[in-house]
Amino acid sequence: MGPLIVTAAVNGAEVTRAQCPNLPITPDEIAAAAVEAREAGAAIVHVHARLPDGTPTQAADVYAEIIRKVRERTDIIVQVSTGGAVTMSAAERGQVLELAPEMATLTTGSVNFGEDVFLNRPQDVETFALRMQEQGVKPEIEVFEVGMIQNALRFVEKGVLSLPLHFDFVMGVPGGIPGEIRHLLHLVETIPSGCTWTVAGIGRAQLPLANLAILLGGHARVGFEDNLYYARGQLAKSNAELVARVGRLATELGRPLATPAEARAMLGISARL
Repeated sequence: MGPLIVTAAVNGAEVTRAQCPNLPITPDEIAAAAVEAREAGAAIVHVHARLPDGTPTQAADVYAEIIRKVRERTDIIVQVSTGGAVTMSAAERGQVLELAPEMATLTTGSVNFGEDVFLNRPQDVETFALRMQEQGVKPEIEVFEVGMIQNALRFVEKGVLSLPLHFDFVMGVPGGIPGEIRHLLHLVETIPSGCTWTVAGIGRAQLPLANLAILLGGHARVGFEDNLYYARGQLAKSNAELVARVGRLATELGRPLATPAEARAMLGISARL
C-alpha cells in the first residue's frame, strides 16, 4: 500500500466555540491550525470560512485570506468547502470556486442532515463540477449515502467529471449512512477500480474508521469538524492531536504518511505555483 493521506478538517460550519474552546475561526487561527496539522502529518487541510463571530460564510474574500495565510506558512494542500452550511443557497456556496483553489469538496446528492436537509440538486452539482473543471480544481466527491457514488458516475458519463475520482465517505451524520465497518466495506467495493478514497467518521466513528482505512489502503480525515473528542469525555486539545494519533497508528501498521507533494502526485493535482 502507498502512503496514507491524512486530511485535517479543522473547523467545519456547525461546531461552535461553546462546544470546542480551541476551535479555529479567524484566518490567522485557521492558518495556525493548518501549520500544526501539517507538522503532525496531515497533507490536506479542509477549511470552512467563518466571520469573526463564528458565523459560517462562503464569501470569497474571507476564503482568499485563509488560503493566502496558509500558503505563506506551509505547503499543505488547502481544500475548500462548496458545502458551506445547510442554510446557504447553491450560488452562495459556489463563490469560493472563483479563487481556483487546489481542491474543493463536491457533494453529489442530497441527504437529511440532523434536523435539516443538505440540498444538492443535480443541476447545482453539475454547475459546481463544470466550474471546477474550468478552474483546474481537484474535486473530492463527498458521499453521505451509497447512491451518491452512482450520481458521481453519471456526471462522469456526461463529461463533467473525469475518472479516476477521489471520494470522501462521510459516515455517521444523523440522516446519512451509519459509521459502521460493514458500510465502509460496501462503499469501498462500490467505487470504480483506480479511484482513491478517504473516510470521515463522525464522532466516535472517527477513530475505528480511520484505523480501517489504514488497513484497507484508503485515506483518513480527522479533525474538529467531525469529532471533538480524543477519548470518551475528553475533548481533543487541537486538530493536530487527532492527526498525530492517526499518524502513530499508520506508522505502527507500516504505512508512511504522505507529504503534500506526494498527495498532489497521488491525486493528480498540479504542482502549486
